[in-house]
Amino acid sequence: MTIYSINYDLKKPGHDYDGLYEAIKGCGAWWHYLESTWLVDTALTADGIWERVKSHVDGNDRMLIVVVSNPKSGWLPTAAWDWINARLRVAA
Repeated sequence: MTIYSINYDLKKPGHDYDGLYEAIKGCGAWWHYLESTWLVDTALTADGIWERVKSHVDGNDRMLIVVVSNPKSGWLPTAAWDWINARLRVAA
């Protein structure tokens, strides 16, 4: 299992992105810490995640899917770091 960060700018005002959010949730264990960022712990590759979500974004939207690994840093609640660190320990 690998933790991926899914980051996006959704540019179509008023568009219903519920399908995108459900597709992301369907990729594996997830945590949604930041408005435009999801973390997903999954056996899928970055390309595999993209294949599952791409039909839910428009051509003017932007998305970046990258692996989360050590070292890492930032300003998140303790529960967020606990979620990330527990999964990174299992993957190690």
